[in-house]
Amino acid sequence: MISEEPVVYTENLQKIFKDFWRRPRARAVDGVSLTLHRGEVYGLLGPNGSGKSTTIKVLLGLLHADGGVVKVLGKPPRDVAVKRRVGYLPEESYLYPYLDAKETLRFYATLFGLEGSKREKRIDELLEMVGLSHTGRRRVGEFSKGMARRIGLAQALINDPDLVILDEPTSGLDPLGTRQVKDIVSALAEKGKTVLLSSHLLADVEDVCQRISILYGGKVRASGPINELLQVANHLQIRLQDLDDSQRTRLLDTLEIQLGQRPTLEPTRKDLESFFLEVVAQARRESGEASGTRAEGQLAGFLTEKAPENNEN
Repeated sequence: MISEEPVVYTENLQKIFKDFWRRPRARAVDGVSLTLHRGEVYGLLGPNGSGKSTTIKVLLGLLHADGGVVKVLGKPPRDVAVKRRVGYLPEESYLYPYLDAKETLRFYATLFGLEGSKREKRIDELLEMVGLSHTGRRRVGEFSKGMARRIGLAQALINDPDLVILDEPTSGLDPLGTRQVKDIVSALAEKGKTVLLSSHLLADVEDVCQRISILYGGKVRASGPINELLQVANHLQIRLQDLDDSQRTRLLDTLEIQLGQRPTLEPTRKDLESFFLEVVAQARRESGEASGTRAEGQLAGFLTEKAPENNEN
């Protein structure tokens, strides 16, 4: 459901980095306009140095815009009330290595003023969701990169945010973990949360995003619904099932007569991710769970509760 007021709105956003003498050194963001609505997953794409990270830092209030308009949840991004409603997973998960998973989430929960049974219940639900409920007292400094990304995603959701900003959320994850994260992102959007996703893994973006913007040199070079942007003009696909050899021949003959050229038929292929997941699922049914993270992936219960649209937390 799309609300009238955008969750994120920028118009002609500018950010210029200056040298010691305050002379313009680099125009990192140059006229970026974005509009993100409630309940959608939006992809922010571009090569290294295109302005993605700078744009995200402006939205988080970590950098001050040098020009243009920027509003997050209807307010300036540096507003404290806004920060309480935003969850952020940075590209690198900076965690305290001597804390275990529960202690890590407890630390972040306390920063948001969560205490007592509500906090502990939320922590348990998040660890179950990201497949780390079995890690016990193991320190996060001993976690693999994939496990660190999972605990990073959990901390980004500890405050039940309305806006979730994810920078390379599937970096370091195996295909199972990648699929779980994408399922979680889709489920968050279904529950009315807005997700801004930045990733170099374009297949992941294509799977979960409704709209995208591609940046280069600090400017938006393409923007819109992903299905429209990826359409190839004057190319159509016909999908048929269970044709025998004679039916295929007759079909090709008919099309050749009508079109003046003989089309080619190619077998339908699964994508590699689907095939991989099928193989692993079969192996799990035969052998049970392997060591490491578990395949949980169910959205934490508190995240499924719809918050009021003007919740100030």
